[in-house]
Amino acid sequence: MKKVLCFAFLVLLPATAEAYIGPGLGMGTIGVVLGILASIFLTLIAIIWYPLKRLFKLLFNKDKTPATPDQKAIDSS
Repeated sequence: MKKVLCFAFLVLLPATAEAYIGPGLGMGTIGVVLGILASIFLTLIAIIWYPLKRLFKLLFNKDKTPATPDQKAIDSS
């Protein structure tokens, strides 16, 4: 069992990686990662911030009732 584990570690952890990522692929990968992170961030804002914004409006605008067009006409005359 020890030999199998040692062999697995040697195969999975090579000393050097013989790979090359060109500038086009590298920039594309960075763009995709940044796009995914931005979409996650905007999703969290949409889920968390907008309901909180509505709650704040309800809490802090208790004294101010929205005026209807009929009330505006009465107040202006």
